[in-house]
Amino acid sequence: MPAEVPFSFSDTTAGYVTGRQGGRRFTVKTLDDREVAVHLTDTTSAQLLRNLQEPYHDVTGRIDELLVPGAFVFSYGPVYPDPDGLYFQADKLVFTAETPADHPYEEAGWWTEQLRRLARFYRRSQFGDGPVDFADYRTEIRASGHKTEQHIQETDTISRLVYGMASAYALTGDEDFLEVAERGSQYLHDHMLFRDEAENLVYWYHGVDVSGTRERKLFASEFGDDYRAIPAYEQIYALVGLAQTYRLTGNPVIRRDMEDTVALFERFFRDRRLGGYYSHIDPVSLSPHDDALGPNHSRKNWNSVGDHAPAYLINLYLATGDERFRRMLEHTFDMIVTYMPDRTPGGSPFVNERFHADWTPDHTWGWQQNRAVVGHNLKIAWNLTRMAGTLPKREYRQLADRLARTMPAVGRDGQRGGWYDVLQREAENGRHAFVWHDRKTWWQQEQAILAYLILAGHTGDEEFLRHAREASAFYNAFFLDHDEGGVHFTVLAQGLPFAVGNERLKGSHAMAMYHKAELCYLAEVYLRLLIHREPLDLWFAPRPDADFDGGLLRVAPDILPPGRVVLDHVTVDGAPHADFDAEAMTVRLPRSEHRLRVKARLTPVERT
Repeated sequence: MPAEVPFSFSDTTAGYVTGRQGGRRFTVKTLDDREVAVHLTDTTSAQLLRNLQEPYHDVTGRIDELLVPGAFVFSYGPVYPDPDGLYFQADKLVFTAETPADHPYEEAGWWTEQLRRLARFYRRSQFGDGPVDFADYRTEIRASGHKTEQHIQETDTISRLVYGMASAYALTGDEDFLEVAERGSQYLHDHMLFRDEAENLVYWYHGVDVSGTRERKLFASEFGDDYRAIPAYEQIYALVGLAQTYRLTGNPVIRRDMEDTVALFERFFRDRRLGGYYSHIDPVSLSPHDDALGPNHSRKNWNSVGDHAPAYLINLYLATGDERFRRMLEHTFDMIVTYMPDRTPGGSPFVNERFHADWTPDHTWGWQQNRAVVGHNLKIAWNLTRMAGTLPKREYRQLADRLARTMPAVGRDGQRGGWYDVLQREAENGRHAFVWHDRKTWWQQEQAILAYLILAGHTGDEEFLRHAREASAFYNAFFLDHDEGGVHFTVLAQGLPFAVGNERLKGSHAMAMYHKAELCYLAEVYLRLLIHREPLDLWFAPRPDADFDGGLLRVAPDILPPGRVVLDHVTVDGAPHADFDAEAMTVRLPRSEHRLRVKARLTPVERT
């Protein structure tokens, strides 16, 4: 039988050990249910999976002990042509745990500690060890954590940093993270916000150029896809950090800025006739139908409709309980389930992402054409599932389940683990081809981990939990930068870091702290409360002038399934506080002339 390929190369194989064949060979079952034989050598090394910047844990001397049936392992090494197929040789092994029953990335505090170290990396990168001054903030951060010579401060990346710091405070209670979040929120208000009181108009600048003696405001987007337009997603992500910080502090200035930005969406971006939100408006006319928008003229897309919920709107609803925001959430999710799935006979498993004004799919736009972003499909699944916690529509559950069950076969690497980036929506010869490459980005892995953790938490489905564990293993094995800190932007299909061009950066237009922090925050919430059914502590810091509706601090960490979690214990400034509603997870705050420190313990409800 001829070899499958006539040359050797190196590759990764991920799977569950199924057996040993002599002292030098073992077999694994890959994620797509193939059995692969892997050969050990005298120089094969092995390590245990570790959290961010933990010491290397060598287990080379324990390979025989750890290679037991059911163990999940990554093997990297040469692959040779062989008369019987391919010959896989193990240069390096990464064992995910000491035993098959262990999953270290599900242990209490794993994701909290990862977020703490990420927050310290970005705090040090932007401000060093001294005072927090956002005048020093820069969008671009090198892999080492040092700033580049670029002098642009982008609004969205500041807000994403603020989100990460606020989330880190919520899980750790570290005051330094809260200070960064609050100073960043104030800087956004002072430097990045345009407010015209006469026209009752608010919007966020793309950013400011601080290379000269005076700030130069960047009115419209400088990014290629959105050049000289005001894209909805930039206005959306301007709020991501503000919403999370408001949840902690109740800052009335933040509340007003968010409310006024929501009014901007409703007034200028929303299509009141056919529903949804346009993707861009012209910076002069503020119209989505201006010819100057070019290819973005009268368009809607996934970001302009689907990104409201995860970026800020769910947190704004959680913080306020305001029915207006719940209705806005319902509208965005209704648009997703109505227009985005492919319902043509034999159609694509992936959703459509670009649309004309009448919701006709647009398969000719720019780089997207008729292509699928894998992470957007996964993001739809976990956000529909979250929404089902307050509005259990059958259509939400059905689409979330359909996407979650079909995506592994088309969007995941069945041999190596990990999730791909952009694929052709239509299959050819039974395969959805790569658009550019087979690399894997950090944020796509986040979407997979959260999709399956949240679905597993809501449904108890073991298949979803297995997918979550496999995605978590790949991310923690290959994306964490133990040497410099932070997370790699991209890895090759095999898991090796790809440090070329903008993808070598730890901070850029495309990467800040948001997705990494969101993963850590929500993974800790769902693992503790819904999957392992353990208590979780959260910290809040209400100001004396906190603007919380009804005077109530709402401490639910997410839209959780009704009746599954209660607020069990509260302290205010270290003293027990009894004025709270356990089921509603609200705390009535005492009057105070100083900032309060509130610690809330959430506990799963025992099922009968």
